[in-house]
Amino acid sequence: MVVHEQPTFKHSLCHWIAAIRLSRLIALLLLVLVMVPLFTHYYLSKFVGDNSTSEIHHKGIQLDSLISVKSTDLKVRIEEMLRIKTSVSNELRDLESRRQKLQTEIAVLSQRVEDLKAEYSHQQIELERLRLSVEQAQYAQKEMLEKNTPQISAPRRILPSAADVKFIPLPSTSLVKNCRMHLCFDFSRCSVLSEFPVYFYHPDDYRLSWNQLDRFVKISVTEALNMNVHITFDPTIACVYVVLVGEVQRGDQSKSALENYLKNLAHWNGDGRNHILLNLARNTNVTDVFSGVNTGRAILVQSHFSATQFRDGFDIISPPLIGPVKGEVWEKLLPHCPIRRTYLLSYQGLYRTRQHNSITQSRKLLHSHVNQTLPARKLFQDDDDDDIDSGDDFIIESLKSMQSGSTDDKFNFQFSCVDQSVFNTEWSLCDNSDSRASLLSQSTFVLIVASTDYQLISTIDLQWRLFESLKSGAIPVILGNHVHLPFHEVVDWNKCAMILPKARVTELHYILRTISDSDILAMRRQGRLLWERYMSTTQQIINTVLAIARQRIQIPPSAAQEEPSPSVFNATFQPLKLDVAAVQDSEPEENLGPLEPPLPTPKFYRNITFTTTQQYEIWNDLIDPFTLYPYTPFDPILSSEAKFLGSGFGFRPIGQGAGGSGKEFSEALGGNIPREQFTVVMLTYEREAVLIDSLQRLRGLPFLNKVVVVWNSPRPPASDLRWPEIGVPIHVIKAKKNSLNNRFLPYDTIETEAILSMDDDAHLRHDEIIFGFRVWRESRDRIVGFPGRYHAWDSQHESWLYNSNYSCELSMVLTGAAFFHKYYSYLYSHWMAQAIRDKVDEYMNCEDIAMNFLVSHVTRKPPIKVTSRWTFRCPGCPISLSEEDSHFQERHKCINFFIKVYGYMPLLNTQFRVDSVLFKTRIPHDKQKCFKFI
Repeated sequence: MVVHEQPTFKHSLCHWIAAIRLSRLIALLLLVLVMVPLFTHYYLSKFVGDNSTSEIHHKGIQLDSLISVKSTDLKVRIEEMLRIKTSVSNELRDLESRRQKLQTEIAVLSQRVEDLKAEYSHQQIELERLRLSVEQAQYAQKEMLEKNTPQISAPRRILPSAADVKFIPLPSTSLVKNCRMHLCFDFSRCSVLSEFPVYFYHPDDYRLSWNQLDRFVKISVTEALNMNVHITFDPTIACVYVVLVGEVQRGDQSKSALENYLKNLAHWNGDGRNHILLNLARNTNVTDVFSGVNTGRAILVQSHFSATQFRDGFDIISPPLIGPVKGEVWEKLLPHCPIRRTYLLSYQGLYRTRQHNSITQSRKLLHSHVNQTLPARKLFQDDDDDDIDSGDDFIIESLKSMQSGSTDDKFNFQFSCVDQSVFNTEWSLCDNSDSRASLLSQSTFVLIVASTDYQLISTIDLQWRLFESLKSGAIPVILGNHVHLPFHEVVDWNKCAMILPKARVTELHYILRTISDSDILAMRRQGRLLWERYMSTTQQIINTVLAIARQRIQIPPSAAQEEPSPSVFNATFQPLKLDVAAVQDSEPEENLGPLEPPLPTPKFYRNITFTTTQQYEIWNDLIDPFTLYPYTPFDPILSSEAKFLGSGFGFRPIGQGAGGSGKEFSEALGGNIPREQFTVVMLTYEREAVLIDSLQRLRGLPFLNKVVVVWNSPRPPASDLRWPEIGVPIHVIKAKKNSLNNRFLPYDTIETEAILSMDDDAHLRHDEIIFGFRVWRESRDRIVGFPGRYHAWDSQHESWLYNSNYSCELSMVLTGAAFFHKYYSYLYSHWMAQAIRDKVDEYMNCEDIAMNFLVSHVTRKPPIKVTSRWTFRCPGCPISLSEEDSHFQERHKCINFFIKVYGYMPLLNTQFRVDSVLFKTRIPHDKQKCFKFI
């Protein structure tokens, strides 16, 4: 075993001293080894010429002495060497600094080279655009020189005068019965450009002693006519004259008095030409006001007509005045859903309260009244004649059989509304309109049976029942296809009613069961449309009567009212212009089309053909027949070859018709209609910096006509605010009030059909805008845009929600970045229910939802979303209204309120999105895609 001793302090100290000595010896040795060669080199270099041994010996002695002398000066020399080192280092730093500066200059010059290359590319694109613009201008000039059809503008308004009036004797009764428009109407007083002036004989100024005029009828008709756009108070320029006739007592004396009353009207002129006689009495006892009266060449308007009395194409069948004078009536209407109600079919008889002296008189009353609605029996020929019309009795038996049959369908038939003691049979009482309204609200279909007197083609009772059924949403089933419904000349009643011959009553149940839910909804929706537009109020009835008379003589309606566009600047103020160039997109540029001067869309090109060739569409397919619009999204288009065979004015086919990829595509608009431009409408409120930035990004945008900025703030823009030059006019409109509805006003400064509605903080690239514009040109009746949203069903509360989450299905495109037709601006501002615009003002929200509801309601089509962009807000912009917590809650409420106004949910879902042709197609190197980044 080996034992290690512990080292003592003495041993440690000895080791430490030995180590110090050794280190000193090593240091001295190193110093000698370093210094001796240095001095030896110095000595040898100085005395290298002397090779003798003595001199070497002598120099060695001197070297030893020199070493001894210079060693004292070693510190100084080391410091000198350090200074040399420092000097060299500084020179090296200077050289490095110069090298870095040169590298920086090289980088700057390289960047400048790249910038010049980019500028060169940009200038090439601008040069190409200018080349295209020059070519387009030359082509347009050539078109104008070769155009065969001149630009036609309407002359000044042409009106008749008192000198044109000639007295013509009253024609005979036989001639009066044959009156038609071409025989009895004086067209010379109604020029196409007269705007159809109408003069109204005020009832207070023209009274008839035998005329029992209903006070409601008098007040409501007078007010409605005074609000009509065609009314004039100068009878000398009138095209037609309107006379309100009330109830006339029976007897030859009263009829003679009525005839004399008409002859003594100030502008009757002997034969009553161009007069319209209104008999809008609501009393079913007074039906034949004009029976036996020579009404001359006047047009008759009433609810009751016999086949021998009615002159088709001349007289007008109108509904009775039941509703209010004017206003919106949607609050009193039922929703369209559920589609199928409790009863598949219902019927209620009419009710009258009269005292009679005998059962025979009661039976006569029953059958004389019921024969105009649901005829249970034939009208008795005399008091003792109890014969029953076997055909009408067969109707009752068929209905009873239907009601008692083995089926899951429910029926509610109430065949009479008189006291049960009149007949010993089963009768139900229906003694008030409330019970009828309650039953109609539970009925999918309602039965209306025409009179057994086939000479009666229209009765007040039938028109009354039709009015009630359409109002309640119960689809009318009319037995008796010989009848004429109100305004049948222009209204297609087959779209909202089942009109069958009485013989079909045995197959009625089968026929009704074949109608699908979608057809029921379409008929109910159409019925509500016709009721609201033509029957709901006195004003609508009067407007419809005058519109039919105007259309017969092919006079266009009054032009749609446009909104004035007052500038936010006064007449003398000149806004400052921005000197800096527009902010360029960080993405590479591409040629998107030629830069052209402003090109307004021609207006009123179809003012005559639109009102004649599309008459039924105007009256029945959600187009306003009371207004003439400068253009609509439903105008017809030419066939493809027409643009190459004589009708090519304004067309810009791609590759002159040969087609092509990106290069040819960018040079022409192509499509199926002539070239056009679009207007940007931008709503803003006190976000000047954001607005100016958005305007700058529009610089150099092809096909842009102008930019309309709606200044919603009561505070005008700052006087030192600098506005950018973007190549097109910027019109800043001073809004009347702060309202989001201002976004959709039909401003007169908008001269294009296409409108690009943009928020002031929306950030869209040029290629996205042009692509959206091209897509819209092929779907002009729809909203085409970028941010998609959808309506979601809340099963827990059985209501609708607004949703903006990612979804493969959408139903709305927000109008913060979307194209739509200006036609919808007119409808939104003047045709859509005022309650919707009021709700938008209440919440300061939902105007985009309201526009989507409107367009989907009119077209029954969903919007179109383009490209994959989801968010489009600019980064760094101030927080907008949509960021507030209450924003989505208000939008939920808006959707459900709008449904109440329309009666149903008009929004439709779509799973469709549009991307560019050749988007993912591999193409040859010598070809280009339509858009580089879309």
